[in-house]
Amino acid sequence: MDQHLSLLLLLLLLPLLRLPPSGLSFSVGGDAGGGLGIGLGGSGVWVGVGPNNEPPSSQLEAAYNALQAWKSSITEDPKGILRTWTGTDVCSYQGVFCSQPPGEDALGGSNNVVISGIDLNRANLCGTFVEELSALSDLTLIHLNSNRFTGPVPDSFADLVSLQELDLSNNEFSGPFPSVTLYMPSLIYLDLRYNNFAGAIPPELFEKRLDAILLNNNAFSGELPDSLGNSPASVINLANNQLGGGIPFGFGLASAPKVREILLLNNQLTGCVPEEIGLFGSLEVLDSSYNSLAGHLPDTLSCLGQIKVLNFGHNQLSGVLPETVCSLRSLLNLTVSFNFLSGIGNECTRLLARNIGFDYTSNCVPEQGSQRPGPDCSVVPGGSLSCLRLPAPAQPVVCAALASLSRTIGDAAGSIGGGDDTPFRP
Repeated sequence: MDQHLSLLLLLLLLPLLRLPPSGLSFSVGGDAGGGLGIGLGGSGVWVGVGPNNEPPSSQLEAAYNALQAWKSSITEDPKGILRTWTGTDVCSYQGVFCSQPPGEDALGGSNNVVISGIDLNRANLCGTFVEELSALSDLTLIHLNSNRFTGPVPDSFADLVSLQELDLSNNEFSGPFPSVTLYMPSLIYLDLRYNNFAGAIPPELFEKRLDAILLNNNAFSGELPDSLGNSPASVINLANNQLGGGIPFGFGLASAPKVREILLLNNQLTGCVPEEIGLFGSLEVLDSSYNSLAGHLPDTLSCLGQIKVLNFGHNQLSGVLPETVCSLRSLLNLTVSFNFLSGIGNECTRLLARNIGFDYTSNCVPEQGSQRPGPDCSVVPGGSLSCLRLPAPAQPVVCAALASLSRTIGDAAGSIGGGDDTPFRP
């Protein structure tokens, strides 16, 4: 190419690059490769045209190998999704999403992309994970809801350092809790619902900076970790497992988190409903039904100013339902059916007039319909259970005292911990 023509092309390209005037250097070559390069000092900006200036992306090459290995492990694909997983253009695969890495300049060309997401929800695929998927270190989300994947989650997934969302719900994964998820530094959403995971839930899970912890409908067992109340998550769902023991003493006392929903229903929990439950000032849904909780409901439940749904049905609770609980103004549904409560106050009887769902059937409340037969109320299960109770002055004072105690303990814990946010490692 004539050098004057090359310079003319260069002058036409410069306005498009929007490069700063200082430090600009360029070179024009007329070699056999036909390349035209423009460099900017040490900034790494480079534009190339010509057949020799598009080297293959090492990230996409590794991604191709990983996805082909995973494809080979999938035994059933009734919707034919994987028929699109051919060729080296992985960004064209159905369910695979590519993007430019944060901070990368668009001038890097078409190869300057990485796989940032895999969304195969409701694909009905049958297969297993493969360790090669750990090469997709730029992945920010994996959504595999409603498939038929089996087996464990590989330990190599610890290399998925960018992963923020992991949804493995409604599959057939098995084995113990996938502890590899504890080592993913960017993870904020963990959904393991409706699988066959079993065994204990690691305490470190509730120390991790997750916004959603969804473990319901598995076979998790053992006691609830004492760290349960420390989680910063807004939703914690542990329903429909085989968890036993009591709700931890000091539940929420250390940090009074911003949790909105706690679902503990249909487990094997025993013991008292802790006083500290009132610390969850942002709580909107609390469901501990279908367990074996006993003793009296604490007055501190009245500190749940945002609560909308409160369900303690199908337990072994006794005593009188606190008037202050029935006075909660955000309440939409209160269920205490199938317990052994011996009384409800006038404020509770007004709930129905407020058009609020209130179910207290099958208790032991005198002169009320749909209650337990007299002989069933003669011996109250857990009647001798001793639950720690805070002093009971006027209720606003109780809530204020509880909040003050939480702040004191939280400050002390912060001083001891020193604010260290080092990820948990075994």
